Amino acid sequence: MVLIWGSTWLAITFQFGEVDPTLSVAYRFLIAAIILFSYCKIKKLSLSLPRHIHIKMAGVGLCLYTLDYTLLYQSQQYIISAIVALMSSGMVYFNVLLRRVLLKKPIRKEVMIGATLGMFGIGLIFLPEFAKVSANQYLLLGISLAFTSFFFASLGNVISERILDHGTPVVQMNFWAMSYGVIFIFTAALFNGAEFTIPTNPTYYYSILYLSVFGSVLAFGAYMQLVKQMGSDKAAYVVLIYPIVALILSTLFEGYQWHVEAFIGVAIVLLGNAVAMGKLPISRAQRKL
Repeated sequence: MVLIWGSTWLAITFQFGEVDPTLSVAYRFLIAAIILFSYCKIKKLSLSLPRHIHIKMAGVGLCLYTLDYTLLYQSQQYIISAIVALMSSGMVYFNVLLRRVLLKKPIRKEVMIGATLGMFGIGLIFLPEFAKVSANQYLLLGISLAFTSFFFASLGNVISERILDHGTPVVQMNFWAMSYGVIFIFTAALFNGAEFTIPTNPTYYYSILYLSVFGSVLAFGAYMQLVKQMGSDKAAYVVLIYPIVALILSTLFEGYQWHVEAFIGVAIVLLGNAVAMGKLPISRAQRKL
């Protein structure tokens, strides 16, 4: 999951230009939903679920697949990826708080400590990029869009955990949630007057296929399995890990130059992950208190 989502940052760059960003999100999840539907039919998996689960899955489709991605795509037109990466670390805090409020589940101190270390590490990794930021109204707009995007992503994560707590299978949940998301996204695109165009660049089709199969079907399947096994608060730590993979790919394909702060930042992010996952003595001691 980390390897795939770390590479989708690069794949998404091939989506901009010819096609409205909102429609690119819709195409991505439409293809993913068709693949999941085909898989369920081949494996003879039942798609019948209770009405109250459908309502919750529609909520996931709206929050996680519609509002999260459309707002995030829009924000990246106004702010640099460094700010997006740093703000995404706030998802862990959102997940912890929403999980407490909506699911009445305890706040795990090791997750909060790990998230704080992770955020500090991400800040060090992208430190030189922040020097390029200039204050203007578009910067504030981009930050607001990204902040709202990650809030809805966290809300979708917590609703997903509630659905999985009911014993709903991951594959069926993802199919219905993505299907509802596609309906919402296409509806929003129509109301916003998005122009339906056929891209001519072959790289668009390669990237949309990669984002659909790997970035959506496989990665979201793995992510929801993590949510089911360890909770949405711990699973959200992935947002602090996959930027490291993105940097490695940026080094290979975009000429990213590593600096001392970046190496230190990576080490701190990994340390934070160990704390959040309960792999260090401090984590185990926190749980016993």
